[in-house]
Amino acid sequence: MKVCAYQDDLRETWDDFVLSQPQGTLFHLTAWKRAIEHEFGFESRYLLAEDDGRICGVLPLFLSTNWMQGPTLISTPFAVYGGICSSHPAASVALREAACRMATEERVNYLELREPHHPIGDGFLTKELYVTFQQELPSDAERLMRGLPKDTRYMIRKGQKSGLRAVTDNAQLDSFYEIYSHSVRNLGTPVFSKRFFQRLLTEFGDTAEVMVIWQKSQAMGAVLSFRFRDAIHPYYGGSLFEGRQFGTNNFMYWEVLRAACESGLRTFDFGRSKLGTGSYFFKSQWNMRERPLPYQFYLVRRKSLPNFSPANPSFKLATSIWKRIPLPVTKSLGPSLVRLFP
Repeated sequence: MKVCAYQDDLRETWDDFVLSQPQGTLFHLTAWKRAIEHEFGFESRYLLAEDDGRICGVLPLFLSTNWMQGPTLISTPFAVYGGICSSHPAASVALREAACRMATEERVNYLELREPHHPIGDGFLTKELYVTFQQELPSDAERLMRGLPKDTRYMIRKGQKSGLRAVTDNAQLDSFYEIYSHSVRNLGTPVFSKRFFQRLLTEFGDTAEVMVIWQKSQAMGAVLSFRFRDAIHPYYGGSLFEGRQFGTNNFMYWEVLRAACESGLRTFDFGRSKLGTGSYFFKSQWNMRERPLPYQFYLVRRKSLPNFSPANPSFKLATSIWKRIPLPVTKSLGPSLVRLFP
C-alpha cells in the first residue's frame, strides 16, 4: 500500500473510483476541488492510496488559514461530507496515518475529517453537532406524498392552490442568487459570491440544476441541487419572507422530491442541520431518516474541539447585527467573511 499526492492526470481515475464506492460523495469529486481552489484559493492536499498501481482509497484535503481558525486541514471545506473513501481497510489506515503526519509536520491547529458514517479510530475526537436527513424514494411520487405527515401535505397543497410553479433552468442563476442572498442574510450568516455558484454550475455541468419557485411573475424561492449517482442533493436553498404565506419552502422541496422520483432517482439527501435549529425542525417534519454526522478531529496545536460555526452562541451578537445590514452591503462583504467558516 502506497500513499501519494494527487496529480491532475489522475482526475478521471480518481472520479471513477469515487463513483464506484459506497462511501463516495459528490464532495469527493475533483469538481468540488476545482471550485474551492478557484473561488477561495485554499491549497489542496489530496491524497490517494495505491496497491499495485490501482487506486484503493482517496482523501480530499485542503489547507485553510485565516485569523479566526488559524491553519487547519479540512476534508472538505463548505461540504456536508468528506473524509476517507476507500475500498480496503488497509487503505483507510494508510490515508488516516498520512493525514495525521501531514497535520503534525505542517503544525496546523487540527485536522478535520467530515466523515459521513462512522468514527475512524484512536487519536481522533468525535463531534456530533450535526445530523443529516435522507429518504429512499419510490418510483411513484403520489405514494411518496401519502407517506408525508399531514401538516407537511397541507403546506404543499397550500402552495399548489396559491398558484406556485417550479421552473428548473440554470439560466435562472440571477434569480436564485437574489433569493439566496436574502435568505442567508435573514439567518445572520454571510453569503457566497455569485461567482462561486457559477463555478459550481460550470464544474458539475448537467448534474447541477437551479429550480426557482414563482408566484405569478415574482420569484419566491430557489434551490440549487446536485445529482450524484442515484441521489438528489438540494444543497443551497432559500425563500423570501413574503413567500411564507404561500407555503413556498414546502412546495419547493416537494417539487425537488417529485422531479427526482419521476426521473428515476432513488435517494433524497436533505443535507445537514444543527440539532435544535429551525432548519432541523423543518427537515424533521418530512418523515426522513435522521442520522448523526460523526465529524472527526485530530488535534495538533489546539487542545480542545473547535466550534467556529456561525451557529455558535458566541457569535450571537454578530449574527444579530448582520441581519440588520442592508442586503447590498452583505452581498459585498459576505464572500470575504464566509472564508472564515469553511
